[in-house]
Amino acid sequence: RLFDLDPDLLPLFQYNCKQFASPQECLSAPEFLDHIRKVMLVIDAAVSHLENLSCLEEYLCNLGKKHQAVGVKVESFSTVGESLLYMLEKCLGAAFSPDVREAWTKLYGAVVKAMRRGWETLPEGD
Repeated sequence: RLFDLDPDLLPLFQYNCKQFASPQECLSAPEFLDHIRKVMLVIDAAVSHLENLSCLEEYLCNLGKKHQAVGVKVESFSTVGESLLYMLEKCLGAAFSPDVREAWTKLYGAVVKAMRRGWETLPEGD
């Protein structure tokens, strides 16, 4: 769903200097699947620390810096969020109620807010 929503994201996923010719090629690459696992680990950490997300603040800020360094735009996280909600809706079916959607939206928003700080902070020495 990610590349359906924003095909311009495809060039950001390059592994070993290889550009993918199609979204399907990227989606089946082991490196991309590994990236998805890492994204889900971040989501899992946020869920696990729901009562104290501030303990993830520094980690998420640094993660934001890393994404900025490779050319990701903050706005792209909206597309990732839409894709996450779509996946949850498809997997949960009727259990994906408006309240569940709102809870996931808030959680993802808190993660992105912390990551955005990576764009707002200057590198050390500047």
